[in-house]
Amino acid sequence: MENAEKIIPDGYMQDSQGRLVPESTVSDIDKARDELVGEIVNGAKKLSDTLGQFKAGVMGDIAAFIELSAERFGVKVGGSKGNVSLTSFDGRYKVQRAINDHLVFDERLLVAKELIDGCIHAWSEGSRDEIKALINDAFQVDRAGRINTNRILSLRRLDIKDEQWQQAMRAIGESLQVAGSKAYVRIYERQADGSYKQVNLDLAAL
Repeated sequence: MENAEKIIPDGYMQDSQGRLVPESTVSDIDKARDELVGEIVNGAKKLSDTLGQFKAGVMGDIAAFIELSAERFGVKVGGSKGNVSLTSFDGRYKVQRAINDHLVFDERLLVAKELIDGCIHAWSEGSRDEIKALINDAFQVDRAGRINTNRILSLRRLDIKDEQWQQAMRAIGESLQVAGSKAYVRIYERQADGSYKQVNLDLAAL
């Protein structure tokens, strides 16, 4: 298999191009660097696994608690969807579960763009430059070739009564699809001033 780990014979090291190099030809500083990087990476992988297990356990516990709470009112709810906030009895700690949907547009967005282009052409005499700039900016793609979802959806907040524009906004709404969801767990501790500070689980921010 391509991803199978290559067995390194005794007395050799593998370089960045996959070649086997006799250890005797590798400098001491290169060996020390390789050892240090390996130790750091192994520690990071263990920490990542621990955090992953912690998150899975927290998500399961929250889902189970939601079901337990719902049963007391004689109702049945799904425990894995929706945002929820749980607070300790003394208010010192707060745990939040957030579910963020990844939104994408299907081919009907192209229809909406054609309708909007028609509007701009029809309004060319008296249309405001700010609206034109907003529309052009919304449909620009980023470096990865993606369209900014929030900018597209912001067009629907414009108070424009034109029927063709309204038709374009309906096309935008109908083209919106949920491509996937990602769950987040955030833990907070109340500070002396009453505000809540997030318990940082981001290595880069520590």
